[in-house]
Amino acid sequence: MSTNIEPHLNFRAFVEALKADNDLIEVNDQVDPYLEAAAITRLVCENDEKAPLFNNLIGAKDGLFRILGAPASLRKSKSERFGRLARHLALPPTAGMREILDKMLEADTLPPVPPSVVPTGPCKENSIEGDQIDLTKMPMPWIHKSDGGAYVQSFGMHIVQSPDEKWTNWSIARAMVHDKNHLTGLVIEPQHLWQIHQMWKKEGRDVPWALAFGVPPAAIMASSMPIPDGVTEAEYVGAMVGKPLELTKCDTNDVLVPANSEIVFEGTLSITERGPEGPFGEMHGYIFPGDTHLWPVYKVNKITYRNNAILPMSSCGKLTDETQTMIGSLAAAEIRKLCQKANLPVLDAFAPFTSQVTWVALRIDTSKLPSLNTTPKQFAHQIGDLIFNHKAGYTIHRLVLVGSDIDVYDDKAVMWAFSTRCRPYDDETFFPDVRAFPLIPYNGHGWHSPVKGGKVVSDALMPVEYKEGKRDWEAADFRESYTEDVKRKVLRNWEGMGFGRLE
Repeated sequence: MSTNIEPHLNFRAFVEALKADNDLIEVNDQVDPYLEAAAITRLVCENDEKAPLFNNLIGAKDGLFRILGAPASLRKSKSERFGRLARHLALPPTAGMREILDKMLEADTLPPVPPSVVPTGPCKENSIEGDQIDLTKMPMPWIHKSDGGAYVQSFGMHIVQSPDEKWTNWSIARAMVHDKNHLTGLVIEPQHLWQIHQMWKKEGRDVPWALAFGVPPAAIMASSMPIPDGVTEAEYVGAMVGKPLELTKCDTNDVLVPANSEIVFEGTLSITERGPEGPFGEMHGYIFPGDTHLWPVYKVNKITYRNNAILPMSSCGKLTDETQTMIGSLAAAEIRKLCQKANLPVLDAFAPFTSQVTWVALRIDTSKLPSLNTTPKQFAHQIGDLIFNHKAGYTIHRLVLVGSDIDVYDDKAVMWAFSTRCRPYDDETFFPDVRAFPLIPYNGHGWHSPVKGGKVVSDALMPVEYKEGKRDWEAADFRESYTEDVKRKVLRNWEGMGFGRLE
């Protein structure tokens, strides 16, 4: 059995860590997987409440399965706002977003650590196959009332390998129940799942595939990250955590899966068969009823699972859930790295949650900006050409350039700078010919091409920052508009005056 028992390397231990953090609610009353579990989880996400663990789902049988909702959403406490994400990476619950993203990026500078292949693991404790499998009779979560079906896959990890076995990819892409032993789901260009699907299509063979649920939390973080083409996530995660991940081979194909996964679907991804998929309430907070498309079909040949298995579920939509905390944040981390490798004066990058992570704010080192001897338009083109033509910028449609005084991890600060320092049109540079992300409603359901253009660099830097590298204003706020003596006195007497505790 697996020896990786730390919370960031073992989903079951992660659940126990949330419980120890007082960040878990165990729901033992019977709950319906049709809408009810997702509705509770959605309310949790919209109020930054504790993660719900549904232990008694209608239709659960023989240990298949319980559901953990909101596995990577936010906490209410300001000091532990990102605590659930921090637990994915063995960081203290008080870790800030910069610390979390730096941890994700550090593997880039370390030698890859290949996984350890073990003969078995907890994921093999139980199994069903062939005619025993009927996905339609399992407690599959129906997440939004207008969804096209039950979406078992909202926070699991697809695992596929290139035909030459040189590249194994882990990724998150939605998938819904099609019939008793098939799923349908997005296989969308230019994502890595699509790239490997195309490789097998050229070979004329269906793709050997696995879908693992409840994988090591560090692994699900990596599978959300726009890691470069050809990089195998298992080696990347091994470098990040400083030890090999333990993988075991599927029973019906040669795909390697995390040995301590909660649930594993084994099978194939068809290169010819397609089925209707959608609609689905996606990361941008919209559902378009009737918006159904044909996507490739996954065949489930075998299911293996742990005793009393747990299925992680993201009830995605409006702020704030896993699709914002992970997908947008990790894209921004890659964008920061990309800019710094290009010697651009970028200190920080983050996707503001209030933008439904369609923006990335770039904090510019204004002490270095004047030395570039550039104009605002030249600088905007330099940044936009770099990011919008790279995979890391695929899901991002607005880059907001802000000065050194703006904390890009604070949505209100970014919106303040954007609203007051960026003059519409004059301070914006448009990119009509780059690849667009079709899931954003103004692309897929707008007036224009769903896959091209619609991207902009919004310059919220003031002219003085280009010339002198320093600002000629003070913020009219508590931090900047009062003396240190006055601030200390106010803070010292705050609760005594009857105000609530400041975190």
